[in-house]
Amino acid sequence: MINCLILEDEKAAQEVLKTYIAKTPFTQCIGVYESGLEVDTQLLQQTQVLFLDIQLPEFSGLAYLKTLINPPQVIVTTAFSHYAVDAFEENVVDYLVKPFSYERFFKAINRVNERLSITTTTVNPPFLLYADKTIYQIKADEIVYLKAEVDYVQVVTDKQSILVLDSLRNWEEKLQNLSFFRVHRSYIVHTHKIEKIYGNQIFIGEIKLPISKAYREAFLQFIGYTK
Repeated sequence: MINCLILEDEKAAQEVLKTYIAKTPFTQCIGVYESGLEVDTQLLQQTQVLFLDIQLPEFSGLAYLKTLINPPQVIVTTAFSHYAVDAFEENVVDYLVKPFSYERFFKAINRVNERLSITTTTVNPPFLLYADKTIYQIKADEIVYLKAEVDYVQVVTDKQSILVLDSLRNWEEKLQNLSFFRVHRSYIVHTHKIEKIYGNQIFIGEIKLPISKAYREAFLQFIGYTK
């Protein structure tokens, strides 16, 4: 269970975050504060993720963050987009611009979950996907391939296809220590699922995936093919 702390001075925004946290099965809210001066330091030590507003009484959220020696994972929540660069310089996990949907919230909190639970030594890590108001858990070895769909990624498994709000680049980072390789600007393939390669196409059962020239040589090296 991920312990969440909310530092937000707007009541409506507090309620949105509490509702989203309660809706997510692996998160719980352990405290809500309106000013950085009020935060219980002992409670902060038990916190895995801090939802941090920028505009706060006394001093800003980012100023408060800079005072923390060992801060938890931080997700910024603000009505202003122009603080994003400053926020990411403080190594925040994500930056949510109000009003944000539960889908966008889930994408952010799932990044925290992956940071906390998945290590590079994990052979078959689980991934939590949110789509159609449903949270799916899949294992890495169930994934056949992933396809970029504008602002979404189609995750195709042995049993189903799930369209999630995400980027292929983000998935490339998640899967970089596993048996996956980007073979095209729009495709990442699970190399253990490949049955054959003919020309610039990958065959997995009835599925055909393209290999672009930009990725071909590195891909062939990755799977151990030498001429």
